[in-house]
Order: sequence, then structure tokens, then C-alpha cells
Amino acid sequence: MLKFAISLLLLLGCAAAQTATLTLDQAIDLALANSPALKAARTQIDQNRAQEITAGLRPNPLLQGDSQFLPIFSPGAFSFDNFNQVQQYDLGVGYLFERGGKRQRRLQAARDQSEVTRFQVSDAERNLAFSVAQQFIAAQLAKANLNFATQNLESFRKTVDITQTRYQAGDISQGDLLKIRLQTLQFETDVGSARLALQQALISLRQLIGYDAVPPDFQVIGELEYQPLTERLEQIQATALQLRPDLAAARQSTVAARSQIALAQANAKQDLTAVLSYSHTSGLSSSSFSFNIPLPVFNRNQGEIARTRFAETQATYNAKAAEESVLKDVQVAYEQAKASESIVNLYLSGYLKQAQQSREISEFAFRQGAVSLIDLLDAERSYRNTELAYRQALANYAVALKQLHQTEGITR
Repeated sequence: MLKFAISLLLLLGCAAAQTATLTLDQAIDLALANSPALKAARTQIDQNRAQEITAGLRPNPLLQGDSQFLPIFSPGAFSFDNFNQVQQYDLGVGYLFERGGKRQRRLQAARDQSEVTRFQVSDAERNLAFSVAQQFIAAQLAKANLNFATQNLESFRKTVDITQTRYQAGDISQGDLLKIRLQTLQFETDVGSARLALQQALISLRQLIGYDAVPPDFQVIGELEYQPLTERLEQIQATALQLRPDLAAARQSTVAARSQIALAQANAKQDLTAVLSYSHTSGLSSSSFSFNIPLPVFNRNQGEIARTRFAETQATYNAKAAEESVLKDVQVAYEQAKASESIVNLYLSGYLKQAQQSREISEFAFRQGAVSLIDLLDAERSYRNTELAYRQALANYAVALKQLHQTEGITR
């Protein structure tokens, strides 16, 4: 909560300074605070707590009374003596005594169900945090591609200027000049496509964060960076078995099922109703005491007891299945992260630098007239494709790491 409050204060400070920028942590905090779907899910916790109140309520006392031998059809007989000597009045108070600890069992069952709901809401928060991170990384990738496309366009325009000078000097033909000018269209198209991709990513991110939480012109800050994966699979799986809220909800469902069994057994106990009455008959007053309790000859709630026991078995199997699913999710995400990391390392091992050097050499040689236009354009194309593929691989690896953390049960 302290971290969340600090993030909100920083965001408000940024808004006051008219710098509409967001970090990943701020985006996640805002999404957790503003998502309508998540707010709707959180009301389930409040609903369960209200059911706890209902479960803990005691039975209301019963007030009963009657009056007999009223001279309704002989109005002239209404008198004090008639009321005192002829008519009969009864007034009684009754109460239902619950046996078997029903109230305590109901309350415990409601509390256990509230705990299940709390874990389910935590799991919804975990999934939302991953969706925000995934979309945030998409915005970072689009921003990086836009910067790269803009730099490429500016650099190629300089090449076009040099080509124009060489054409005027008679070093190249008009056909080559037209070809290189037409190639500018590709770079301008890249800039437009990258700008559109960035806007689409920001709009999708704003939907997750909340439209009213950030201004329309907000931007993401932070760059895509390579961070090596140092954790071992067994360590991540062990953490996931402790932190995953969906697994905790499945395990808590087993506890809640046991509470339902105890409640069903308590409901098999027959409740006692006791009544204390006061009577006034023919001028005499008296009191009486009565009670009633059903005899459990046929209905001993045996069907519900059997059902809840089967429900406990089902919950136990579901918890085991959830545990195996967690282990599978972690292993799949881990292998995906390792595969994505290996692709990033391929680019970092030399291919990225080689593509850049090839382009620089070809550009320098073309300016000196040592290589043809086709060689220059081929080097430009290879460098562009390599850089874009590297950025995409880096984004895929960043998403794979976030997914691994999500399967581990970590929201950051």
C-alpha cells in the first residue's frame, strides 16, 4: 500500500508538471486502482463479508398471542366483567434454540468462502498486471521502432542529398537517382507505420489503466533492455507453489468444503423450540411452558452430508490438478523465456553489430563511388530488417520474462 501511495503521488506530481509519462509500475498501480472489471470482482469480497454477517445472526424470538370467546356477534355483551370472567387471553414468547453449533459452523463456512474469493480476486489482479505489462512492452517496442525509423529516414535523406550531388557531377545516372529517391518512400512508410503502432499500443494500454486515470497524450518511459534469466526452474516452481493465488484459492476450497461437511452434520441436529406463555381464563391467570423438537427418524440430513463429502473429494482433486497446472505453466513459461533469451543473445553475439558495420561500409563506399546503388540498398535493407527483428526479439523476451513472473505469482 505504501508503494502504491508513493506511485500515485509521483503520478500526480507528473500531471501537475504537465509531463504525462508513466513507468511500468505506475501503470500497473493505476490499473489495479481503476479497472472497472477488477472493482466489480472486489465487490465479491464485500458480498461474502455481508454473508458472514447473515451467517452469524441468531434466530429472532417469537411473540404469539390470542383472545377467545369475544362477543363479536353480541355487541351489548362487551363489558369489563365479560372481559375478566368469560373471555380467554393468551400471550407467549418462544425461541428457537439451535443445536449442534449451527451458528458457528455457518459463520466458519462463510469465512472460508470469503477467503476463497479473496484469493480469486488476487488472481484477477495478477492477470491484469500481466496484461498491463504486456501492453506496456508493446508500447515500448512501438516507441523504439518509431525512433529507429525516424533516424533511418534522416540518415537516408542525407544519402539522397549526396546522390543528388553525385548525379549533378555526372558520377551516377538519372535512373539510379530516381531509384534511391523512390527508396525514401519505404523509410517514410516505416515512420508512419511505427507512429500508428505506437498510438494503437497507447490506446490499448489506456483502456487497461483507465481512460480517466491518464490524459490522452500520455507516454511511456523506459527502454527495452536485456536482463539475463538467472533463476533456476526448480526455484521458480517452488515460489509459484507458495505464491500463486489461483492455487491458494483451490487449496482454500478444500478447507471450505470441510466447513460445509461440518455445517451439514450440524444441520442434522434437530433444533428445539421452547415457548413460555401467560393465560387469563375466567378470571384466573396462569402460565405454561411448552417445547417441541422433531424426531430424526427419517430425515437426518444424510443426503447433504454425503454430497458435501463428495464435494470435499472434488475440491481435493481440483487442488491437486491446480498444483500440477502451476508446475506446467511455470515450465512452459521458463522454456519460452530461455528460447527467447537465446534468440536475443544471437543478435548480441555479433549479428547486430555486423549488420550495422555492413551498412556503414556500404554507405561510405557508395559515397566514394566504390559500390553500386544495389549494394547500398541491399545493405540498408539487411540492417533495417536485422534491427527490427532484434527489437521484436527483445520485446518477446521481455514479455516472456513477465509471463514467467506471472506464472510464479509475482505482479511486478
